[in-house]
Amino acid sequence: SKMQKYAEEAVTEHLGGTLQPAFMAERSRKAHPPFSNDLTVSEINDILNTSIRRTERYRSMSSAGKSFQEIKKSFDKAIPMSVFTWKGVRDTVMSPLDSLKHYKSFFRAGFMAMEPASGKIKAYVGGPDYRYFQYDMVNGGRRQIGSTIKPYLYSLAMIEGISPCDEMLHVQQRLTDENGRLWEPRNSNKKRIGEMVSVQLGLQNSDNWVTAWLMSQLSPYTFVRLLHSFGLKNEMDPVVSICLGTPDVSVGEMVSGYTTFANKGIRVEPLYVTRIEDPYGNTIANFNSQMSEVLTEDASYKMLHMLKNVIDGGTGGRIRARYGIKAPMGGKTGTTQNNSDGWFMGFTPSLVSGVWVGGEDRSIHFDRMSEGQGASMALPIYGLYMQKVYADKTLGYSQEEDFDIPEQYQNPCKMATEEERKQTPADVGGIDKMFE
Repeated sequence: SKMQKYAEEAVTEHLGGTLQPAFMAERSRKAHPPFSNDLTVSEINDILNTSIRRTERYRSMSSAGKSFQEIKKSFDKAIPMSVFTWKGVRDTVMSPLDSLKHYKSFFRAGFMAMEPASGKIKAYVGGPDYRYFQYDMVNGGRRQIGSTIKPYLYSLAMIEGISPCDEMLHVQQRLTDENGRLWEPRNSNKKRIGEMVSVQLGLQNSDNWVTAWLMSQLSPYTFVRLLHSFGLKNEMDPVVSICLGTPDVSVGEMVSGYTTFANKGIRVEPLYVTRIEDPYGNTIANFNSQMSEVLTEDASYKMLHMLKNVIDGGTGGRIRARYGIKAPMGGKTGTTQNNSDGWFMGFTPSLVSGVWVGGEDRSIHFDRMSEGQGASMALPIYGLYMQKVYADKTLGYSQEEDFDIPEQYQNPCKMATEEERKQTPADVGGIDKMFE
């Protein structure tokens, strides 16, 4: 219950205290707030009309035989109402249509934390405030995952014999799909263009060009198979652009997937219920976590090394610099097109957590990446949560806890010999062996 309380507090503190005020300041500069200036008036009206049809007011009036135009007209009439604000419920007078826009202005969030060994859920926050936002963004909602998909692709690369130390020329990649269409991904990182950079550096800095280069060495079909083994349940098109996080995935699935990196290659399904008892205390049923091997131990240690570097010197560095957390951990940030979704995945040896933050509609987002990236939108919730967890000594979590990593895997680049780097995928077994 304490960990649940800390998770709710972390969501409230970041959304209400930091993110929402920043968005409301930007909102005042939008032509049709809270929607992006990229949308036309017609597109905005389509979104609002869809939202109207989802309301209880619409269902009630429609059942009474009212036409859509009559119903829509009623949404323009101002009436007294109470609305949610982060400073408390406010009594006001506004039209139901303005009320819809008011609630669309608020950023939503989903947060889940679980034990990687047992699968037991330690905290679950489906949204900002259940009284006003009743859509569960942990398992009900699905959004594009952006760069948080990259560790899954890098895992495939490790299985196929690619090393964290392998290098590629840091230039824009040109990939062709099965239909002959050219795909040239953009990259926010403008450093070291034209130089040789390592695979490890690519993940550490969430570099799109390194990721696209890896995709060019691998099969999108094989990658989709691996994504399903990581627990991502949606149907996904095996296209080259999938490597940058186009699939829609739930927070719950992502947290389960990342247990693989804390568990030496073993993925654990979330365990929401441990047992069911009757009114007299008799146990009717017991439930245990379901586990499956996703990665070889060799590949999992290499991934753990790279994901720790994301926190210690990469895109997740704010965990150290801003929140002062010293505990050994791995993680990954994620940001989707137009800053519509911000993600952060973080894990220690005994706790794996995932955060998503975004608007109800993808057209509601920050214009600037400095505010809209995952490191700004989602990471702070994880940072605040872990601060609170570590501060409560009664919970038993310690910043001294470390991953059990064999000495030869402490730095995979030092252990890589020329012979290992010359091995072909066939020499190391490859992904097909994993799926035998």
